[in-house]
Amino acid sequence: MRLVSVLAVLAIGVAACSSGKEATTASRPPQQQSGKVTIAYLQKQGDQEYFIGEANGARDKAKELGVDLQVVDLGEDTNKAVSETQAAIGKKVGGIVIVVPAPAVGPQVVQLAKDAGIPLLTSDDQVCVDAPDPSTCAKDKLVPRVGFSGTQMGEAVGTRAGEEFKKAGWKKEDTAVITAWQQDVTVCTDRVKAAVPKFEQAAGISGEKVIEVGTDNTPTGAQDKVAATISGNRGVKNWVILGCNDENVSGGVTAMQNAGIKPGNIIGVGLGAYLACKDWNSGKPTGMKAALFINGYEVGKLAVQTMYDNIKSGKTMPPEAFAPTKMVDPGNWQAEGVKCSA
Repeated sequence: MRLVSVLAVLAIGVAACSSGKEATTASRPPQQQSGKVTIAYLQKQGDQEYFIGEANGARDKAKELGVDLQVVDLGEDTNKAVSETQAAIGKKVGGIVIVVPAPAVGPQVVQLAKDAGIPLLTSDDQVCVDAPDPSTCAKDKLVPRVGFSGTQMGEAVGTRAGEEFKKAGWKKEDTAVITAWQQDVTVCTDRVKAAVPKFEQAAGISGEKVIEVGTDNTPTGAQDKVAATISGNRGVKNWVILGCNDENVSGGVTAMQNAGIKPGNIIGVGLGAYLACKDWNSGKPTGMKAALFINGYEVGKLAVQTMYDNIKSGKTMPPEAFAPTKMVDPGNWQAEGVKCSA
């Protein structure tokens, strides 16, 4: 038998009524669900190493808790995000965890879950209850999320890049910084906007040339956009590249090296490490100097535990819950348990 968790429904950030003062997550006590808990975990890009790890972590935690877990790969298909949400509702799952392929589909998913009385938790990316762009959303209208702090990750990446800059002994006037990301993904913007000030602080410079490059968050997309950027800036000797994820930085480093820029004139600091480690594993010189290891396995575990606690015992889902991160490089990535994408 499945009883709807009233608080969980409200935790998805129910759209405000005409008064604008509809009750929030903390204002109503949740009910509890008896019997076996069923959770649907709907992921984008399920073939990416990070999300493979996330699914494995979710499955292991589900097994530990006795949860019936249904993992679905949405790819990058927003239509599938809607249809699989509807399918999960049709199966009468106790809760839905979702990584949306694009934030614009978020409000539709939220409404479906709300109408069905099923608690919703987002994993990794933010979703707004009533707007396609989470960056414009009031905090109380953001769906509870499990993942990483975009600001903290960006700060860690920027700091390491600044340290590498200082170690290389580069001059500001010879250097340009590229920030590459899909600009409608809020968590990506959080990361890159936090990275640049920390880079400047660690490098001991300011006013350097910073070029923002919009991408689709894929290696090939980043490679194409960065290649065009390099072509328009032939006078730059040294390049720093920061991005939302390993895809952006790896693609950018590849573009630079293909353009004849030597690895010694490139500082790339990735975010994920699952592509960065492929360069390091080859043993060849690379512009990818380090990467922040974000362990999807831990996020998957945390997401299932968070949803389980809400469904089973009525524990309020926090607005955000974060998994730990670790900076890795050619000297320590294997010891830290990084797994490279195939």
